[in-house]
Amino acid sequence: MSEGHIVLQDVHKSFGRKTVLNGINLSVPKGQSLVVIGGSGTGKSVMLKCVLGILQADRGSIKIGGEEVTKLSGVARDNYLSRFGMLFQGGALFDSLSVWENVAFGLIQGRNMARAKARDIAMEKLLQVGLTSDVGALYPAELSGGMQKRVGLARAIAADPEIIFFDEPTTGLDPIMADIINKLIVDCVKRLGATTISITHDMASARKIADQIAMIYKGQIIWQGEAKTIDYSQNPYVDQFIHGRGDGPIKMEVFKA
Repeated sequence: MSEGHIVLQDVHKSFGRKTVLNGINLSVPKGQSLVVIGGSGTGKSVMLKCVLGILQADRGSIKIGGEEVTKLSGVARDNYLSRFGMLFQGGALFDSLSVWENVAFGLIQGRNMARAKARDIAMEKLLQVGLTSDVGALYPAELSGGMQKRVGLARAIAADPEIIFFDEPTTGLDPIMADIINKLIVDCVKRLGATTISITHDMASARKIADQIAMIYKGQIIWQGEAKTIDYSQNPYVDQFIHGRGDGPIKMEVFKA
């Protein structure tokens, strides 16, 4: 596992008596796209937040480029976070800022870049995700869901990050727009040579953007392999999930009043 660009070893995270991550082991090679699949509440988002340091893992190791990052603080943590881009599930755009200001937000606020230079970069990134320059002057409320997702992608790649996380990148989109977003993600990642982790329920998206796929279940990675091999995983949990079957080893919890 030491050869990976992003390496998690025996990572645990609990909230009170609820265990969410129960010994995560995961390795992502440099420049590769890993998609993590799994049902709601299995720990996908918590895992990403632990890598980013938004949540502190209870124990275990998280290494980026061979460097242990679980104990970073202050300037070292700020420098670490500057290596990441993030496409949030709901877009997470600022309603009070124009589109270009949203794209340039990290450049201006995080890197103290001059607004004029940041605006030029924002416009360039908007073009890379298929949006014309006039969109830059609009506000998020004036955009469709698909356009908002493109703006979110432009923001994620604005600083040419080393690592990008995609949180449910196609949620809420129709199949055609979802496919467009998937293709944009593939194109942008290849252009940057970035290492990426995506989390999704959408198997069409997973198949499109992944070099490798991993499945998380009850806080553990139960399978990881090349995307093209997932249909032949011979793992009953993976097989049930990718075919969307109610019957199988994965049981949905039913809460009774």
